[in-house]
Amino acid sequence: MAAGRSSNLFLLVVLSFLNFFPMFCLSIDTISLNKPILDGQTIVSANGVFELGFFSPNGSEARYAGIWYKELAKRVVWVANRERPLYDSFGGLMIGKYGNLVVVDGGNRTIWSTEVNATSAENMIAVLNDIGNLVLRENSSNGLELWESFDHPSNTMVPGMKIGLNNKTGEKIFILSWKNNSNPSQGDYIAAVEAEQMPQISIWDGDVKHFRTGQWNGRTFIGLRFMNKDYPTGFSLDVNGQEGTTYVSFAAFDVSVPRLIYLNSSGSLVIASWNADKREWTEPSSIPDSTCDVYDTCGSFGRCNDDEWSTICRCMNGYVPRNEDEWNNGNWKGGCLRRQKFRCERNNGSTKGENDDEDDGFMEFPRTKLPDFPRYLLSPDRASCEAACLKNCSCIAYAFVEYIGCMFWENDLIDIQSYAFGGEQFYLRLSHSELGGKRRLKGFEIALIVISGVLGFSLLAYLVCRLRKEGLSNNRGYRNMVSFAKRFASPKGSLTGDSHGYDFSQGKDSEVRIFSLKDIEAATEFFAAANKLGEGGFGSVYKGRLSDGQEIAVKRLSRSSGQGVEEFKNEVILISKLQHRNLVNIIGFCIQEDEKLLVYEYMPNKSLDKFIFGDVMSGEMVLDWKMRYKIIEGIARGVLYLHRDSRLKIIHRDLKTSNILLDDEMNPKISDFGMARIFGGKQDTANTNRVVGTYGYMSPEYGMHGIFSEKSDVFSFGVVLLEIVTARKNSGSYHQDSVNLCGQAWQIWNERKALELLDPRLVGSYYDPSEVIRCIHVGLLCVQDNETDRPTMAAIVSMLSSDMVLSVPKKPVFSIQLGTGERGSTSLSESLVFSAPSVSESIVYGR
Repeated sequence: MAAGRSSNLFLLVVLSFLNFFPMFCLSIDTISLNKPILDGQTIVSANGVFELGFFSPNGSEARYAGIWYKELAKRVVWVANRERPLYDSFGGLMIGKYGNLVVVDGGNRTIWSTEVNATSAENMIAVLNDIGNLVLRENSSNGLELWESFDHPSNTMVPGMKIGLNNKTGEKIFILSWKNNSNPSQGDYIAAVEAEQMPQISIWDGDVKHFRTGQWNGRTFIGLRFMNKDYPTGFSLDVNGQEGTTYVSFAAFDVSVPRLIYLNSSGSLVIASWNADKREWTEPSSIPDSTCDVYDTCGSFGRCNDDEWSTICRCMNGYVPRNEDEWNNGNWKGGCLRRQKFRCERNNGSTKGENDDEDDGFMEFPRTKLPDFPRYLLSPDRASCEAACLKNCSCIAYAFVEYIGCMFWENDLIDIQSYAFGGEQFYLRLSHSELGGKRRLKGFEIALIVISGVLGFSLLAYLVCRLRKEGLSNNRGYRNMVSFAKRFASPKGSLTGDSHGYDFSQGKDSEVRIFSLKDIEAATEFFAAANKLGEGGFGSVYKGRLSDGQEIAVKRLSRSSGQGVEEFKNEVILISKLQHRNLVNIIGFCIQEDEKLLVYEYMPNKSLDKFIFGDVMSGEMVLDWKMRYKIIEGIARGVLYLHRDSRLKIIHRDLKTSNILLDDEMNPKISDFGMARIFGGKQDTANTNRVVGTYGYMSPEYGMHGIFSEKSDVFSFGVVLLEIVTARKNSGSYHQDSVNLCGQAWQIWNERKALELLDPRLVGSYYDPSEVIRCIHVGLLCVQDNETDRPTMAAIVSMLSSDMVLSVPKKPVFSIQLGTGERGSTSLSESLVFSAPSVSESIVYGR
């Protein structure tokens, strides 16, 4: 016992002494029994590429032993004690008494170990080499290697590292995401190799597959659109049938450009390269990077396409939604069903019949991410592959892929994606009739078609005459609305309801329904006060329930509101064409009599402002920090979709907390697109003489000059972000030296007291200080006065999900004072009140 106390005392004395020399560095690449490294010391690989020591990630107080690039922005690539951090500077990394490499705390207690069977401690060393691998081995020329860090990755792959599995021993090597940028403990996602006949890399969220790369063809992963046969991936595959091992390794194809791949806390594999000119890591690509990249977005036999305007999910040709109502409401997980049986299914398995011209065939789909779970067949060419599939009644699709050969599918087709470029040729089996095969119409069928046409034309003529008789056509605005509604009508659509309105069946080019006023009145109990959810500048919102039981939210536009025909049309057209998990889904609309009604999916948790600015004494739920951070990230991704990932660039122009709705799982959904504007492909800014929106969220250039761009939305997002963190409205003053919340936030942040801005209701609960500070920092970058200083939404998403270094925000100077109404419009000739602190210049303090 005395010897143990003496050893502990000696270690504490040594650690205390070293605290006076925190930059002390051992000029060696080796740890031995007599040469440990203590917190404050490091070892460096032979050529100075990698460094090993203790670090605290992104301002965290926790201490971890890890490896990082020494000169390249100290990028961490491996962590030892990721699940058990130290909270003081008295730790050490050393060879333990049983020959293991161990991390110990100030009391000499082991908190992490390599856990191998070593011969003796005296004969063991740990060496850090120039590829970033820490190797524990015997100290001799042919010393046995017992352990290496490459076999136990954290969240990063560096050149020379491999991931994979040994089917005989069950050993698996995979990378695990960090919990967040300040916490390297195991996060939600794992990236691992699936050892099929043709392996692929998949990302898993627990037991749910989140993403897959597609199969390896010997050169590339065929499911990654940016990879073609000439793409220098740096990947290679090593399969050893006798040993039962399958490993995918990552090598440097250009040693002059350091590269790495890491799995971020959001579940994306990010490829990062070192930019020597800028002295920073750049991240040109990540996967998944869109909704369609997420595994099985559209269900079985559904095909996903991010470039589709109306909806990203469509059933494959010859297939129909399994549940049409769910599909039309944007819930595609149920997938699709085949419409017609194959010839062999109708003939009890036989592929032969009386009429060979009615045999099954194949429809070609170019530029496709092939479905998951293929089978493989030895076949010399595509023709023989097609013939083999056609002879097998269970075969529903095939592809012939260079370097792989014949792939075919016998079960549900899962995770299909259409690309604008890249991908493979995919061939789907269909019955003769689905391929456009025609048969001769019978006499009674022709007669039925003619009679139906005559009756339909007569009914249409009658209704048009009746409408004219009642004088509705004299109302130009109403004629405009009717013309607009007809754009959503299918050729078979019929006029129904009473003489004062139109109700069309869903059009083939639209995903929205057109309701009659009777339906809406029945659903809302004639707009009963008890069903009223809220009221805004353009009208009221009511809860309703359709006859099929679906809950809806009905936006009833006020007859005296500023939103007229154009805004109404704008909102329907825009939102019906957008599909994203963080955008509200429109179900339909109604234009009848003097009513203009929009029907949305019902959001049971209403709007974000009710939670952020609600009174805790009234029983309103207080959002914890984890939920707030999730909401911030969701809003950012929604705005990014509008700006970059949707087919056209869309500027919302009225982003605020009351326009963020929350579903039953508290996922944020951006709503109210009445003020939104579409930008052309090369258009960056626009100008208006009618400024609309909400004071307090307007950017200076928009409020003063009517100039709006995606940076206008960035400003509004920054205000929303700061309001979420602080639970204070930007429209009021909370500090004697600040005009508004933005000014106050900058001043307190610049005084290095950013945590004082956090909602007081969260004090005492769990929150990540580094995340709070980063959110405030990003918010301040967004609300800078000059739009060119503000980051893009793509950069903001990266800032929130990575540990990238942020620039210093400039002090906000201008703020638009709140007028008498929250939302409205004004001519630029009318006076807008602006204020600025009495400063002659913005003073920025370095951090």
